[in-house]
Amino acid sequence: MAAQLALAFLITWLAVEPATAQLPSGEQLERGTLPVSWLTAASCPETPAFRVHEYNPDLFILRQSGCTNFEKPFLYLLFGERSAMLVDTGAQSAEVAAVVDQAIERWSVRHQRRPVSLVVVHSHGHGDHVAGDAQFKGRANTTLVAASAAALTAFFGLKAWPDLWATYTLSGRLIDVIPIPGHEPASIALYDRRTGLLLTGDTLYPGRLYVRDGPAFVASIRRLVAFTRDKPVAHILGAHVENMRTPYLDYPEGTPYQPDEHALELGRAHLLELNDALMEMRGAIVRRAFRDFTVWPLQPQRLPARR
Repeated sequence: MAAQLALAFLITWLAVEPATAQLPSGEQLERGTLPVSWLTAASCPETPAFRVHEYNPDLFILRQSGCTNFEKPFLYLLFGERSAMLVDTGAQSAEVAAVVDQAIERWSVRHQRRPVSLVVVHSHGHGDHVAGDAQFKGRANTTLVAASAAALTAFFGLKAWPDLWATYTLSGRLIDVIPIPGHEPASIALYDRRTGLLLTGDTLYPGRLYVRDGPAFVASIRRLVAFTRDKPVAHILGAHVENMRTPYLDYPEGTPYQPDEHALELGRAHLLELNDALMEMRGAIVRRAFRDFTVWPLQPQRLPARR
């Protein structure tokens, strides 16, 4: 009987557990869920072109189908009180605006048909993250921010690119914007204070971390480590998954269907692991596989010697 009562209490406690996670400091993070698998392109053609997952009622994650483009990027849609932010517009061959509009409509209906303005930004400027821009250009109640250091600096009020970060208020939702060039000159990370999610684009994700500018990449990872030192990081979410669940293995470039793919989410420990590895490389970045990602310079990278 005692065991049955204990089980009943546990079930009741789980049922009324609040939707926020308590931190030692007394702060709270909004909780969310991630699917066990994001599998796509098992059979093509595949419908829909985007899988939409509600991390929680105010944050949606979109994954583009591998049948439309082998890159299969992840996009993020965050809602404030009366506005939303879309991070990236996806790769070629998919109608992203209609899917975003459907998600906004779903959110608006839940909030008494509240009107929602949209700001569109990018984790960086590569084609598989900006291909849908034309679908948002010139739309009513939509601001499209170009994927350039100049445009990002002007829009977010960054004081000194890339050394300083800024905080953007999405109608009540605070989002920190951290410049992280190195993969691409206009790369940024976004930290959502409400959920503790750190969005890192192609700079850190379970896959091949392509480094084009070694010194900038090293400085950017240091910047992320410094930024997150006193902040809770629930998950680090990038823009792709290329690794397998089997440690140290990845899928070849161009693979649309990845039946044993790695989970999307990483943690701050992965960021620290990457930072330590770059420090150990000292004079040059070299290709090196880790359990959950691979550092992948695209050309020989010479770095300043450590003092």
